[in-house]
Amino acid sequence: MKIKTSITLSEELIRSIDELFGKQKNRSEIIEHALRNYIEKEIQQKRDLKDLEILNKKSDKFNREAEDVLYYQVDI
Repeated sequence: MKIKTSITLSEELIRSIDELFGKQKNRSEIIEHALRNYIEKEIQQKRDLKDLEILNKKSDKFNREAEDVLYYQVDI
């Protein structure tokens, strides 16, 4: 379901949209697509930061495990 809304954009941005896309798509489609991409990117960035935080908290344990595995490797 679509909901009609009103936003205010700079003249420069509108001009850029029109120059780039012309009559290929209407502005609403372009703006909706751009916002969806932006939101997906922000969600992924938050997930990545959360994952990094988890890895950093457990890094000492991971490093000890890696050292243990390397200790048992034989030179070829």
